[in-house]
Amino acid sequence: MGTAVVALLALTACSTPAATGPGSATDTFVVATAGEPDNLNPVLGYGADGASLIFDGLVARDDRNALSPALATDLPTVSADGRTVTARLRTGVTFHDGKALTADDVVFTYRSILDPKVDSTIRSDLDMLDKVTASGADTVVFTLKYPYTPFLQRLTIGILPELPGQDMNKSEINRKPVGTGPYRVTSWTPGDKLVLAANDTYWGGKPTNSGVIVAFVADDNVRAQRARAGEFDAVEVAPRLATAFGGYTVHKVPTADYRGVMLPMNGPVTGDLAIRRAVNAAVDRQAMVTGVLAGAGDPAYGPIPPTSEYAAPAPTVGDAATILDEAGWTLGADGIRARNGQRARFTLMYPASDSLRKELALAVTADAKKAGIEITPEGLTWDAIDPRMKDDALIMGWGTPYDPDFVSYKLFGSRFAGEGYFNPGSYASAVTDEALEKGRTSSDPAERKAAYQRFQEQLAADVPWVFLTYLRHTYLVRDDVAGVRPRVEPHAHGVENAIWWNIHTWTRK
Repeated sequence: MGTAVVALLALTACSTPAATGPGSATDTFVVATAGEPDNLNPVLGYGADGASLIFDGLVARDDRNALSPALATDLPTVSADGRTVTARLRTGVTFHDGKALTADDVVFTYRSILDPKVDSTIRSDLDMLDKVTASGADTVVFTLKYPYTPFLQRLTIGILPELPGQDMNKSEINRKPVGTGPYRVTSWTPGDKLVLAANDTYWGGKPTNSGVIVAFVADDNVRAQRARAGEFDAVEVAPRLATAFGGYTVHKVPTADYRGVMLPMNGPVTGDLAIRRAVNAAVDRQAMVTGVLAGAGDPAYGPIPPTSEYAAPAPTVGDAATILDEAGWTLGADGIRARNGQRARFTLMYPASDSLRKELALAVTADAKKAGIEITPEGLTWDAIDPRMKDDALIMGWGTPYDPDFVSYKLFGSRFAGEGYFNPGSYASAVTDEALEKGRTSSDPAERKAAYQRFQEQLAADVPWVFLTYLRHTYLVRDDVAGVRPRVEPHAHGVENAIWWNIHTWTRK
């Protein structure tokens, strides 16, 4: 940020004039996050899990992540065969431009996501949706191709006003959106900040503050330094940088956000099952939690968090040296193993701006070396990482506290092999595919639980990922802020789904 912007943020976040009511200088909250969205269009994937601040879905999640009605008057109803879902809309809801919400807007939003001409990153999340239609001005009917148990959880997607004839890929709404949410966009300066103003006619009640400034600060160290300078009311920081200091409280928020090593299945070394199992056995997860995460996390052995009713017990990982010995990987004089002229070595990429992933990469490298596997960590930009994911290992992060179908279906299903950040290592297993399909289509809780148990057991056997840790997202929040209600967070957080998910109810003490 430039000097003028820093001064603005400092004024907004730090000054404490006597007046603190609506419209006062301290009535705007300044928050800071590492990630900046590519766009602000829910059709293209922004805020798909809700809490976008700008939009509302038909349903929302409360502080326990339980579903509650939002633009729908009640939770939508599901037919006995699981293939028809009906939602009735609230009356009197308007968009930021004053236009009344109707069923046509909901139909337009979902049809746009399904439109193959639209570059929607969440289209595959709705592959069960056959059609969506309006029944009058206030009723929407979703017809599914097959029963999909967690469909109501897909109705958190923000609703756009109907925009006939617009190219969603290039629409100005991508940067200047119009929603029904508690805040409207005033300005967005890429690489700098997003400025939001309170929606005084919000159907859920006028926000308790006049606005929010979201500062985008990619570098962990810079974000922490600026927090110490008093620029922010709330800021996400790396766990090891989250030391308490005057005027701020450290919040370590539980999450389903895991970090792990994605191992390409076609690599000359990572494609070998013994290598993958040995790395899985060699890593010291508890040491990573204690050292790298400063205690703000938990060991991870799979993609379904221990807090979930679907979580499987931690698997037995074995002994790294024994696994490699039995597979014919022989220890050389230099301490590195080899087999048939192939050295046990591979590159491990990580995003250079992410200090946490760097430290995890270094820890994995040190642990693997003890077993005779040579890993070369390499910090890169995401642009440099993208074309190499099919060949080189990568410290990745995903995870969701919502339904176990979310994320895992695309991350480990063979039909998504090699498609961007979903299954970039081209993992394929008939057992895994069958379990994932059963889990998403069965309405029987016992059947679903058994399916996800099989899924986790197969992942533990195949080791397409070496799961390392679950994080606790760490924030510094100014002591004079009231109304903070942390909830279990997903991997994707930033403008949306962070500790400020309910910032429209925040006030100053």
